[in-house]
Amino acid sequence: MAEPAYTRMQVDQRRRQLLELGAYLFARHSFAELSMARIAREAGISKALLYHYFPTKRDFFLATLREAAEEVRRRTEPDPDLPPGDALAGSLDAFLGWIEENETAYRKLMESAGSVPEVEALIQEVRDRTSARILDGLGAGVDAPPRVRAAARAWLWFMDGAILDWLEHRDLSRPELRDFMLGALAGALTAAGWAAFPPPSAPPAPRSPSSRSEPRPSRGR
Repeated sequence: MAEPAYTRMQVDQRRRQLLELGAYLFARHSFAELSMARIAREAGISKALLYHYFPTKRDFFLATLREAAEEVRRRTEPDPDLPPGDALAGSLDAFLGWIEENETAYRKLMESAGSVPEVEALIQEVRDRTSARILDGLGAGVDAPPRVRAAARAWLWFMDGAILDWLEHRDLSRPELRDFMLGALAGALTAAGWAAFPPPSAPPAPRSPSSRSEPRPSRGR
């Protein structure tokens, strides 16, 4: 019985190595620039073995994106012990921290949304989940009034636009951007008739961004 367990562990390790390499490559190259042959060369494996794990380049790309989305979800999980405004501020700050660490990957993701339908669908899935989080934190839940629901969902589109502007110009600090976006959400909710939006009592101090020079994953052989 020991041999199958060992083999399974090797399969999982190999897949993890390939996804780490995918995160590295797709953060630096567009979807069209990479081929399965090049990915296999970068991984130090045969193209046939790469196809064994991922039947198409699109499958590999989407698996890489889903890994990144799961990391973002974990890092931005609201603290259930905090008031809603504080929990939202903490989640937003964590998201901005992730973007500072993965700026190129975030830009590539936004660029791909218009050309790869599955990427657009994944982004929409993340937005749906995030808006549901916000509405739950506000006490509105799934039965939120239509204008309140629209305000929360529209704010997420606004947020991506504000972040791209921030990355382009860099004339706002991270805390300034965070507070600006929290204020924009409060304004949208107030306009929607939800005046009880709770502002954070003490916005969290941003974590120091890690270096943007990410180590290249080691090749699995």
